[in-house]
Amino acid sequence: MITVLLVEDDVRLADALAGALEGHGYTVEQARTAKAALAAAPVDIVLLDLGLPDMDGIDLCRRLRERPDGGDTAVIMVTARGDRHERVRGLRSGADDYVVKPLALEELCARMEAVLRRTARRGAPALSAGAVAVDPATRTATCAGVPVDLTRKEFDLLAVLVREAGTVVPREQLLLRVWQTAWQGTRRTLEVHVGTLRSKLGVPGLIETVRGVGYRLVPDARPVAADRVPPPAREGEPAPPTASAVAPTART
Repeated sequence: MITVLLVEDDVRLADALAGALEGHGYTVEQARTAKAALAAAPVDIVLLDLGLPDMDGIDLCRRLRERPDGGDTAVIMVTARGDRHERVRGLRSGADDYVVKPLALEELCARMEAVLRRTARRGAPALSAGAVAVDPATRTATCAGVPVDLTRKEFDLLAVLVREAGTVVPREQLLLRVWQTAWQGTRRTLEVHVGTLRSKLGVPGLIETVRGVGYRLVPDARPVAADRVPPPAREGEPAPPTASAVAPTART
């Protein structure tokens, strides 16, 4: 689950925006002041207003960047200050993006996803769950130690499932985090990518479908042991008998 810290002193605006983001699958915490923002727990992304009552948002951004846990946190400034000089100041203070109010929710979500992709490549640690490991920095994946060749979207999808291993990830959230849309028409695309992932990883039961909800990566799923797979027959020799071939014939 992606966590967002919304730093905004306008209560009505903050509540409305937080509700909209939660409807898109984000977990949102709110802070009305710079002091509260500095005391908040680490999050994935900060949406930062500049007109705060106790500190200018640009100074707050610098303070957040100085924290040991703030170097890789995504920061987007969301403000009514549209002057070019202010944009430059904001970006130079450490913000990853700068958005001017009023803004469309779809654009904000798209910018959040783009920023999260950049920060993930920049500093995210490698992740693992059971037999599967993914490295966002190098965008490589392995299963039981064997490299798996994935497309960009397949990797992004697997990374989300590994990060949330053991938890059911709703389809809407997967669509938002991988395709930056919650449009129902893309569900078939999601199903196709899940099917391809299952085939490439080759671990039965690894990606579980939870009907009517979404998908879950099962960390306890393991690849089929090599000693359980019959060796291929040599040229000129008959193939090893299958289980059905050696099963006793039922008496009549």
